Amino acid sequence: MFLSRPELIKKEIFDIAEYVPGKSIEEIASAYGLDPASIIKLGSNENPLGPSSKAVQALVDTAPCANIYPSADAIELKEALSKYTGFPISNLIASGPGMDGLLDGLCRLIIEKGDEVIVPTPTFAYYELPARACGGKPVFVRRNQDFSIDPEKLLEAESSRTKIIFLCSPNNPSGNLLPEADLRKILENTRALVFVDEAYVEFADRNLAGLVREYDNLVVGRTFSKVFGLAGLRLGYGIMPEWLAKEYIRAATPFSVSLPALKAGVAALSDAEHLRKSIEIARQGREYLREKISFKIYPSQANFVLVDVAPLKAKTVTQSLMKKGIIVRSCDSFREAGDTLIRVTVGTPDQNEKVIRAFETVKCEV
Repeated sequence: MFLSRPELIKKEIFDIAEYVPGKSIEEIASAYGLDPASIIKLGSNENPLGPSSKAVQALVDTAPCANIYPSADAIELKEALSKYTGFPISNLIASGPGMDGLLDGLCRLIIEKGDEVIVPTPTFAYYELPARACGGKPVFVRRNQDFSIDPEKLLEAESSRTKIIFLCSPNNPSGNLLPEADLRKILENTRALVFVDEAYVEFADRNLAGLVREYDNLVVGRTFSKVFGLAGLRLGYGIMPEWLAKEYIRAATPFSVSLPALKAGVAALSDAEHLRKSIEIARQGREYLREKISFKIYPSQANFVLVDVAPLKAKTVTQSLMKKGIIVRSCDSFREAGDTLIRVTVGTPDQNEKVIRAFETVKCEV
């Protein structure tokens, strides 16, 4: 008989709150007795157009080579990323699984027991997980009412043990951008590494990656999960100073990017038309949702909108929508997000119409 041996687990792990993902179609179909084909999944910010046909073909072509290791440094992908971003290969790191792998690698490289990381809340929950796993302590700084960051307040939270400041632009779940002036102020007044998560940046009007050329303490993380529609392949990349990229390789997991992901990523980067359509449908859809949903909607530069359903509760409204076969994300699991916010991924025009009608119905029912 096997017994539980929690004493073998380092105590920092017990401080980690379980990551709460969006609900799956299978979960909702089972919970409410719905036909999976009728369910609209708008809770995980996935691309409603799916992946590029070129990426799909690359997966098919690569399948017979599944017995072969990929290149250790994903050089083919880095070459394609260099063309896409305008940065030399020496500034690029390919990561798996997803951008999460990049966060894991950086924390493994930088965080020691007792170190601190600063996290403005509410934001993407994963930042604190790899820090805690490495013995670090997250220091949370509450965002302003409009979800903007106060650079002064953020810098005041810094201590001699602060190693990383995590920022997100556009922020998840609010969708607002980090102003360049605020980022410059933080970069110029901290001893820490500043990580800017640009997972949704292709949907935005501007990005902050160019500042990597000016500051040696800035890392920009990106992903293929959103605009490129490759969430299931878990592929990401980082843009960082050359000195850090060299050191990062020491701590990185060998062959972290699988061969299928590598080939699909290269193919996705080559499909400019799919990229254009994905951006267009998100930008048009988010404005349409903002105009038509009959609750308060925050301005967004991502492929989702944040809905405040007050005086109703997010969990109640989310459950009502899921019963109708519409999966959205209650934000009550986001630290300091409150209990009235719901994140809605932009879908196809038809899906957006169904979401709008469902919100109207819920408003009358609850």
